[in-house]
Formats: sequence, C-alpha cells, structure tokens
Amino acid sequence: MNLLPVDEARARILKGVKPLPAEAVKLDKALGRVLAKTVAAKRDQPPFAGSAMDGYAVRAEDVASVPVQLQVIGRSAAGRAYSGTVKAGTTVRIFTGAPLPKGADAIVIQENTKSEDGKVTVLQSSPVGKHIRRRGLDFAAGDELVPANHRLGPRDIGLLSAGNAASVSVRRKPRIVVFATGDELVLPGQKPRADQIVSSNSHALQALVESFGAEIINLGIVRDTLKATIAAVRKGLSADILISTGGASVGDTDFVQEAFKACGVKIAFWMIAIRPGKPFMYGRKGKTHVMGLPGNPVSALITARIFLKPLIAAMLGLPTGEPETLARLTAAMPANDGRQDYVRASLSIAPDGTRTAAPFAAQDSSMQRTLQRSQALIVRPPNAPAAEANSLVPVLILDF
Repeated sequence: MNLLPVDEARARILKGVKPLPAEAVKLDKALGRVLAKTVAAKRDQPPFAGSAMDGYAVRAEDVASVPVQLQVIGRSAAGRAYSGTVKAGTTVRIFTGAPLPKGADAIVIQENTKSEDGKVTVLQSSPVGKHIRRRGLDFAAGDELVPANHRLGPRDIGLLSAGNAASVSVRRKPRIVVFATGDELVLPGQKPRADQIVSSNSHALQALVESFGAEIINLGIVRDTLKATIAAVRKGLSADILISTGGASVGDTDFVQEAFKACGVKIAFWMIAIRPGKPFMYGRKGKTHVMGLPGNPVSALITARIFLKPLIAAMLGLPTGEPETLARLTAAMPANDGRQDYVRASLSIAPDGTRTAAPFAAQDSSMQRTLQRSQALIVRPPNAPAAEANSLVPVLILDF
C-alpha cells in the first residue's frame, strides 16, 4: 500500500479552508480570541500633557537660575486638574498622572524643592519638557493598536482597554465534536472490569482543542456497534469538525470508516506515512471536516497536533506553518524507513545556547507518560539516514 506523505495529507486538509465569520465580544471575554479586524485607538493616550513625577509645575524660564522662590497658587492631582494658569513667579503643586496646568512647561520634582508658608524654593533647574508626558506619547487616536488575525493575550487586552475599545470583532470559535469508541473503555472514576481500561483520549483531545482556540462537545464513549457509531457521527456532522478516536483500523469491531460512509462522509484519504498515527483518516461532508484519529493515546494526540491544530488555525485566520527548529542529538539514531517518524524527546539548552534533544528509549504509542515528559518531537523524515550523536535534527516543539 502506498501511504500518503504527511505534508500532502496536511495540504489536502487545509485546501480551501477560509477563516470563520466574525462576531463581536466584550473585551472582558476576548482573552485568547483571534481578532477579525484591526483595532485602532479611539483617543490619545495620555489624553493630555501630564506629570510623570510628584513635584511642582513651573515655567522653565522661572527656574533657569536657582535657588528661586515661587508662589504656590494651586494643586493638580490625577482626576482633579487645576483650571488656572501658571504665570511668572508662580507654580502649582502637581502629582504623578495629573494634567499639566496652562502656562507650565516643566516639572520640578519635590526632592529638589523646599516648601514653606505657601511658597516653594526651587533648588535645581528643570528645562522645558522635563518630567512631562506629552499628549499621545503612547498612541494617538486612529493609531493601529492590535492587527487582525492576532490571538489576544493579557497585554493586548490592556492596550485595547486604554484605547477605549469596549468590544472587539473576533473570529467565531470552530465548533468541534469528539467521541471515543471502544467496549474496552470506561470513563475516569468508574470501575473498569479486568478486561477494560480508563478512557483518556477524548478528555485529552478536549483539552487540546480548547488550547488551540476552539470549543468542543465531548460525546464520551461510543460502544463498538455500527448503529451506535452511526448515531454519534450524525450528532457530530453539524459541527465544523468531527473527531473520532479509535475504531479507525481494520479490525472486526472497527466501525468508524463504515459509519462515516453511511452518513455521507466522503473519505479523502486513510492511512498515512507517519509514526505514530498511521491509521489516520480524513474526509468531509459539506462544510464539516471529519477526522478519524487512532485509538492509541499517543497516536491520537500527535496526529491531532500535526493535522488538527493547523486546521483550527486556518479557521481562525492564524498562520498554519510550523517554524523550523533544530536541536543536537544526545544519542545516535538509526536510519528511518518510509514513514515520517515523530520521536518523543526531552529538550534542554546546552551551555553554548543550542538546543539538545534526548530521545526516549521506549516509543510505544500507548505510553502517555513518555509523551507527558517530552518537550519536543524529533522529526525523522521518510528514509532519513542514520544520525550521529551531536548532529542537528529538526524538532517539533510540544506546545500542549
């Protein structure tokens, strides 16, 4: 059987995918969302010339020669501006963040003054503009604050708040339905029989999907019958993406492919040149993308990272490419066969600043603990020659 290469599989999945429609959300609900439109400032920040220090607002020419005594005529505090004008021989007591009074063009910090009986003696000169934050120092009305197709983080939220954005236009989250198949599975917390295991895939995939920026409905465990599998598939075909895990191979109780076809899903490909995750399946029905992930936990998560993450990114208007990262092997690796191999490895930084990757000895696709302890996957292309210790190899940083 000729297996489909990983890059071609990814390209087929992403072909024709466009960002989802936009929706407006309040700023306090926008963390982690992806902007559909660039957001511009609605006002200057700061909206006035203000003091950067506690001290006195003065005319620089009045304090060019010191010491000099000035008459204190008022007070300017944050939210309580002084409405008068600083004229020759006068000053206004001012605090950090307060608007600069008319007539003043410099601030003398309070440490360089001596105050008594409504007057202040200035002990050190302050040139024009000293300790003053000019209007629009941070940004001006109309300036671009955060561009479209950017995932909003806490710093972005702070900046947009300062720009007076109460709500923003973001991409709708992709809606995903997931289910796991298998009579051998029970939910966490239940008591398994001697021939059963605790289901982890759907829970891990739910967490993974949410970390990628989508929302998910977890249908739980579907029993190994064609009728039950068809019912689960039908429930999921209203979503943007339907994911099954398990039942995608060729065993007597593997009904996923048959159920997909019975529900009108057009299978684009099945079986790819990847390790782990060979029995990965992909198809579509209308606008719904359908993925049949392997049942082995590591295979399910790695194929989701490689194929599901870029699909969600494309729907959100985010880049789908993977930045190339290299690391030096701590141990030699044998030549690879015709499948692209993703080898779990620990990652560290050497004293010279280069990354080093140490592959784990055991790579069985059921071993979740090894995946949890890994920071990267060493990517071994099909038919890659043997790699010596200390040689550079591409790695995929694990971001989940």
